[in-house]
Amino acid sequence: MEKKYFQKPSVYVGEVNIRVTDLQKSIRFYRDIFGFKILSESERKAVFSANGKTPLLTLEQPEGVAPKAGRTAGLYHFAILLPTREDLSSFLQHLIKQQGYNIRLGASDHYVSEALYFDDPDGNGIEVARDRHSSEWNWNGDTVEMATVPLDAEGLLKETDKQWEGVPEDTLMGHIHLHVSDLQETENFYVNGLGFNIVTRYPGALFASTNGYHHHLGLNVWNGVGAPKAPKNSAGLNWFSLEFPDEATLQTAAEKLTNLGAKVTVENGVHIVEDAAGNTIHLRVEQR
Repeated sequence: MEKKYFQKPSVYVGEVNIRVTDLQKSIRFYRDIFGFKILSESERKAVFSANGKTPLLTLEQPEGVAPKAGRTAGLYHFAILLPTREDLSSFLQHLIKQQGYNIRLGASDHYVSEALYFDDPDGNGIEVARDRHSSEWNWNGDTVEMATVPLDAEGLLKETDKQWEGVPEDTLMGHIHLHVSDLQETENFYVNGLGFNIVTRYPGALFASTNGYHHHLGLNVWNGVGAPKAPKNSAGLNWFSLEFPDEATLQTAAEKLTNLGAKVTVENGVHIVEDAAGNTIHLRVEQR
């Protein structure tokens, strides 16, 4: 993992907040599967961290919560980025042993990274990945080469015999991948508003980043062009944060978003905005 993509001058995903239908069940899942540290816990909310200081993932159980709605805009998956291939190997070995959760596991090699995929108990998508070093990424101008090919799972399992002891302290939120309603509106919002660069285009999907990363954001219309906004009380994405290097850069983005017609509000020093599909984003100066 190269931390330069998750610190100044990058703009990157810091924290993801999701709604769940049974908080205690979800706490057990994320504790048993990942070994996150719990920063705080209340009747309807739990905040998880890798380093014991910085919130990485927050679970909330709203009043009257409903199951995850299908074919809407919202979360496709969030990506937990582990520091090394050895960590991913150890995690895969650990995951295989978790018989009580009936996990349906997917796995892919994306050239820039190796990734495992599964869902939490509410169907919230999770990716757990490790990056290849940027010297191994192939760029054609401003486009990075990414694909979805079979993962060398056998080779990965042989990488280490180290036992999984919970997420390493320098684990990060690598990216978030969203279902959106319209790619052109979405590109306008994230590029001309928030200042991201499109680094890869797939059929029905865009991948965007800052500072030359392979992607901090995935954006797709695979749930259908015009997919509606998810109900506010259903399991799924509540909000995610984008961490800005300084107040000036954040203010510039907020002004550009306002000029595009987006409504930006400020609550407790955090700028809050919805993208064109209704996904809520908290804009803030980096927390670390």
